[in-house]
Amino acid sequence: MTALPEGLTQGTWNLDPAHSEVGFTVRHAGISKVRGSFGEVSATLEVGESLEDLKFTATVAIASVDTGNADRDNHLRSGDFFEAETYPEMTFTTTSVDSKAITGDLTLHGVTRQVELDYDFEGAITDPFGVYRAGFTGSTSISRKDFGLTWNAALAAGGVLVGDEVKISIEAEFAAPTAA
Repeated sequence: MTALPEGLTQGTWNLDPAHSEVGFTVRHAGISKVRGSFGEVSATLEVGESLEDLKFTATVAIASVDTGNADRDNHLRSGDFFEAETYPEMTFTTTSVDSKAITGDLTLHGVTRQVELDYDFEGAITDPFGVYRAGFTGSTSISRKDFGLTWNAALAAGGVLVGDEVKISIEAEFAAPTAA
């Protein structure tokens, strides 16, 4: 049984979406990277007696994708990519936790795959408004093809327009359970 990180108390913590971000990076045309994020994210962190008891669940609204380019965002929501009307959410649920990684089931585009999310506990504090908070950063990489996201376009010089590897980054701030 591994002890909880110092400052992380038992109970159900809720994500503070105003201080959190789920972002991604993917190669574009083999020469640059496109970055984006999702504006609508909800998550809970259930903390038990030990690190192994930790449960993390998250839901991301696919339609909230934002790359800073409306045409690209609409293309990502379309049938070529996310099919946001058919698959409106991406979800993650833990299956196991250790001191450096959270393993869980990621469901995207109707496909569920197990992924390992490397994470760091950034600490816990009481903010100026009396709310006890904990921060985490996390990252993983997935293959678009593993989730049925296969649209692409060949480039005249060789290669393809959109890379297969998608790097996912998470900045998460949770508010502690309040006393009843």
